[in-house]
Amino acid sequence: MSWSSPTERPNRGRTKLHRADSRRHHRSMVLQQLFGEGPASRADLARSSGLTRVTVSELVGELLADGLVEELGAPAESRVGKPPTLVGLVPDARHILAIDLSVDGQIVGAVVNLAGAVVTRDARALEGRRGDEAVEAVRTFAADLIRGSTTPLLGVGVASPGVVSPEGVVLDAPNLGWRDVKLAETLGAALGHPVYVANDANIAVLGEFTFGGGAEGGLMLLRLSTGVGAGLVLGGSLLHGHGGAAGEIGHVRVEEGGEACACGRRGCLETYLSVPRLRRRIVDDGPDRVLTDAAQHLAEALAPVVATLNLGEVVLSGPLDLVEPLALAAAPLIRERVMPVTAEHFVVRATTLGDDGVIVGATGLVLAAELGVS
Repeated sequence: MSWSSPTERPNRGRTKLHRADSRRHHRSMVLQQLFGEGPASRADLARSSGLTRVTVSELVGELLADGLVEELGAPAESRVGKPPTLVGLVPDARHILAIDLSVDGQIVGAVVNLAGAVVTRDARALEGRRGDEAVEAVRTFAADLIRGSTTPLLGVGVASPGVVSPEGVVLDAPNLGWRDVKLAETLGAALGHPVYVANDANIAVLGEFTFGGGAEGGLMLLRLSTGVGAGLVLGGSLLHGHGGAAGEIGHVRVEEGGEACACGRRGCLETYLSVPRLRRRIVDDGPDRVLTDAAQHLAEALAPVVATLNLGEVVLSGPLDLVEPLALAAAPLIRERVMPVTAEHFVVRATTLGDDGVIVGATGLVLAAELGVS
């Protein structure tokens, strides 16, 4: 059994499914309102969704039966007459397992409730595992976290480096030795739960845009870890690009004949910005020189993108001791390479979500797929 990414779902052609699809859509509208705005009465939900009160009452009844919502009583200030009964989400009705494979040499995971609160977290060293051994390490890690949870699991969200298809196939992840790995299908069959896999930078930029105060004028998030990748949100939508490889800026060549990269070429941006390489250079040459050099290469690679798309913001995600000084150094270098109208309000900053940006995004991946909530 396999599960596709919630960002791209195939059209269903069978008429008999239309009614079920409509019901599912209406259910997600009610849940979206409760997730976004908090407790509400059935009448409020009908007004905000445009659905009839009868339909909303039926949907709320289903959600109550499923344990996803609960009745909270009347609001503190009620009008004259019979007070309405508020309904609200039950945060611990379901849990979500979020896994981040982009951290240098580690598998990082957390069990999160529907409100986004971390219930438990863990990390485990990959110890150099690649290929099938790395897949098995992820499966074992996920199974152990699931085993320790006593709450029903809604699903599993996995953030993987590299190019990932909408079906959760890792098409190419050089740092893990993966090529055409059916990760969602493999993990889903082994764990017995819906599994959704997406690129780590795409997941992180969605988390930043939704929860981290991302700008409306176009947002690019650059994820620094074992490798380097980017995610872009334009007009409120994630940019996938041809072949699903939008954001693979880490493998843009910035120096002819430079250091060897995991992709097999030389002089890629990743060879200057990946966390392991930055830390090795800092030991030898000190942080000021290394980060200034890295910022120069970053500005050369990003300036054409910023100018072409007129981005309002570039967010750097990774270890804060690296991304904060790198953001400060790169910002003026990018601004001086673009037109004044582009540079005027352009911002480069570190993520506001800290180390949990990818975990938050992976949680949202499952919420969108299973409950239609974003």
